[in-house]
Amino acid sequence: MKLALVLNELVEEKGLNRSSLGAIICEGILAAYEKKFPEIKFQVKYDEQVDELRVYTEKTVATSVKHDDSEISLKKAKALDPSLVEGDMVLMPFEEGIGRIEILRAKQIIASKIRKLEADIVFNEFKKKEGTIVYGVIHKVEPAGVSIKLQDYLAFMPRSLSIPSDKYVVGHSIRALLKEVLPEPRNENQLILDRASDHFLRVLFELEIPEIFERIIIIKKIVRVAGYKAKVAVASTDKNIDPVGTCVGVGGARIKPILKELGGEKIDIIAWTDSLPDFVMAALKPAEIGRVEVVDGRSAQVWLDEDQRSLAIGKLGQNISLASRLVGLEINLVQSRLLSEAEDQG
Repeated sequence: MKLALVLNELVEEKGLNRSSLGAIICEGILAAYEKKFPEIKFQVKYDEQVDELRVYTEKTVATSVKHDDSEISLKKAKALDPSLVEGDMVLMPFEEGIGRIEILRAKQIIASKIRKLEADIVFNEFKKKEGTIVYGVIHKVEPAGVSIKLQDYLAFMPRSLSIPSDKYVVGHSIRALLKEVLPEPRNENQLILDRASDHFLRVLFELEIPEIFERIIIIKKIVRVAGYKAKVAVASTDKNIDPVGTCVGVGGARIKPILKELGGEKIDIIAWTDSLPDFVMAALKPAEIGRVEVVDGRSAQVWLDEDQRSLAIGKLGQNISLASRLVGLEINLVQSRLLSEAEDQG
């Protein structure tokens, strides 16, 4: 059974270890022989010098042979090796072949173990990069998601983890968060990418804004609706550094690359404060708020002019929803006119 060409092809195409491949093939053949001859103990070895698989049966040296399949007489054993004594184990060439069913079993086992070997290589290569941004090239666009080539490996970004407004073109480069590296492929995918999560945006900020990477500015919280808007609350560990201005940059120089990466998704950068009323006011930007009253630490009454109401609510209610998530309160909008009337009555 000539294997050199097969082994060479697998080594070159898949980057697999030659000795590991040889061991896998031996395991598959061994399982096939054990299936057909369950009462016999076998060993399968690959002889690289002659490029052949050799099948041996284990036999015990005995003065009186009772089982031909598992024993060899002391006389025959001495003829092979004079140093052998009763009870020693001898490997004898096994000449009988196996059938189509056993060969199919061997192929299945070999294929399964090669897939596991490939999966281990991918896992060991990428696990240390999990949670970081990786660079790839769009390989295939499908209804379920996008296949992206990372080096010599394929990764997958499900639609649920992609930005709805993104346009995917085969051959174009793309950045994404390596969200998860699976020990084994799930639905043929082992490397899972993500562009829709809060964490992807957080890592983009760390890449583009040195003060965040150096922990001079801290991202306290991110809430996001991918493709529409994100709100990022930041604080400075240095009272002389304005966290919002630092993130935006002169003329928006620092935030623009992030906005471009997100395809125009809006980002509100908000200064973190321990004052909940002030935080709610900032979170509802771009709306101008008249007054905020926090009730029982669970909700906030927000007074604003009627012309600011639509800005506070935002498209499809996303702005007020994001603000509520950011501050951790249910936000109720009240017209400033009603506040004035209540004060007049008081």
